Amino acid sequence: MLSHSPGMMNLGTIDVYLNTLGTSLQTVAYSDEEQENEAWRGYLERKNVVLEFLHSDLSLHLLRRHHKRIELLKKCSYYIEILPKHLALGDQNHLMLPTTLFQLIDPWRFQRMKKVGTIQTKIQLLLLSDLLEELERGRQELVHFLENYDMMTFLSQWDTIKQRLSYLSDQMDYFLALLVPGRLYVKHRLVSDVGIAKIPHIRLVLSTKLPLMFDRRESVAYEDWVSLKWFVNSQQPQLEQYELRFKLLESRTPQERAHCGTMNVTSNTFEIHNLLPDRLYRFTVKRAETYTLVYEQWHDSILLKTKPYLEEEMESATSEP
Repeated sequence: MLSHSPGMMNLGTIDVYLNTLGTSLQTVAYSDEEQENEAWRGYLERKNVVLEFLHSDLSLHLLRRHHKRIELLKKCSYYIEILPKHLALGDQNHLMLPTTLFQLIDPWRFQRMKKVGTIQTKIQLLLLSDLLEELERGRQELVHFLENYDMMTFLSQWDTIKQRLSYLSDQMDYFLALLVPGRLYVKHRLVSDVGIAKIPHIRLVLSTKLPLMFDRRESVAYEDWVSLKWFVNSQQPQLEQYELRFKLLESRTPQERAHCGTMNVTSNTFEIHNLLPDRLYRFTVKRAETYTLVYEQWHDSILLKTKPYLEEEMESATSEP
């Protein structure tokens, strides 16, 4: 028999070693493949979370709707509304009407609350615009993550992405809450000490009225008069007091500079007569100012040009050769 030198393996030992090594390498390969599959599944799951958030809570369609809503809110009229907080203990009467409450409120203190309401409304509108811009930037950031991050980068940055999702979700909730005018916080008692037995508990809230809009199709100019019509968000307006103004543009004489006026109107249609023919006028409509108005920055205007007199047209036609 042949003797074997120390440190050398026979053929059988080599076969066993190679088989063992092959099995180990195969196990490592399977393990790496499973890890890659697991990472890929985790990547797809997390990516779908971001996509679902973009398609539902932060979709382009929804952001455009919110933008239109803010533009509408900027055109609204804002009022203080006085409401009873609750009935006094043991009081069997119905809730006091707001007109009755007004008689009990100190006028000077109420004027101070109107200033607070004005400031609160301005801040609320500014916050809404800032929040919407932040949500739009957040959407762009999430889209950038999806389009530019590979799987490994996306997974390594997942904690940061998850924090952004949570933050943007909270900001959206805050934005939606601000869309509705809220309560005014009263630091001092508004009801004067008038010697009544039970001082009512009241609360002040901000309410909105949609802007008045001229009906561009129904508002028509004739030779020396115009017929105007306006509405509130395509709905039949309630009985309100309106203020209608008109002004001649590009006056040609000093007398024409005074060709303007203001009318108080109680319906949503009105005719203005004794206008100059073939001239351009601006008409503006707004609600008549009330005691509870706190903020109103926008009023709708329309430009209409009166037609030339028919006689003037006939004279110009007959004078032509």
